[in-house]
Amino acid sequence: MRIVLALGGNALGDNLDAQMEAAKVAAVSIADLISMEHEVIVVHGNGPQVGMIETAFETAALVDHHFPVLPMSVCVALSQGYIGYDLQNVLRYEFDKRGIKKEVSTIITQVVVDPKDPAFENPSKPIGGFLSEEDALKIRAHGEVVEEDSGRGYRRMVASPLPLDIVEKETIRLLTEAGQVPIACGGGGIPVAMRDGQYHGMSAVIDKDRAAAKLAELIDAEMLIILTTVEKVSLSFGRPEERQVDRLTADEADVYMAEGHFGKGSMQPKIEAAIDFVRSGAGRTTLITKLTTAKEALDGKTGTILC
Repeated sequence: MRIVLALGGNALGDNLDAQMEAAKVAAVSIADLISMEHEVIVVHGNGPQVGMIETAFETAALVDHHFPVLPMSVCVALSQGYIGYDLQNVLRYEFDKRGIKKEVSTIITQVVVDPKDPAFENPSKPIGGFLSEEDALKIRAHGEVVEEDSGRGYRRMVASPLPLDIVEKETIRLLTEAGQVPIACGGGGIPVAMRDGQYHGMSAVIDKDRAAAKLAELIDAEMLIILTTVEKVSLSFGRPEERQVDRLTADEADVYMAEGHFGKGSMQPKIEAAIDFVRSGAGRTTLITKLTTAKEALDGKTGTILC
């Protein structure tokens, strides 16, 4: 199958050393899928990393006014480069160990959004590390949006518009058809909008699962795999009546989402992306599971399938 695999930014750690170690774990799962003779396109998140980049440049600008405060679109582009660099290297190493003859390349990917998307009026995408309530109040005092994130602490919030198109989709498709492994739409892609015949960056971060679903749709993938921190999707998560599910239809997922079964800052965006992809064409499915159980889930031994 042609598979778009969405790897969470939190799964890659929140510093350089942790990212390299986490990337090695990810490489094993990705190589497992390729060993099964699937075509794999890798999409990764950048929530902790893009926040770190933004904070670093903000801090530098306070020390020396010659340092720029970077637009969010540029922060996303930087995160694509350095996360892709780590993933390329660990994937090449894992491929060499297994005798897999595949090239890996990172595509600096632009994703088209609507500048009038309502998301720009309601920032909801968490970036950066978790904050204490005290630090959150200080940041709010400077006019930034900070919200509590699924009971795990406070995080900065930025706009998260819907992806409409992917500028480099044909490049990604051609690399896939040539037997290569593209790393694309990193951090959900660099958000851009057309103005005066040219793409311009937007101050936003696109949800990586939504971007992965759009990419999977545009390059005719048969499956979207969303890797997260849980092995299966649960209903009534965190409640006494919590139960895991093996299979959901898109219509069932709609009902459960309306009933509030999925956390808005955690599982709900993944379910929304899964539904989008399933409904984008006949025979398309989404698999949600943990990074370390991806191969077993693809064999039908675990994970949650949306169809």
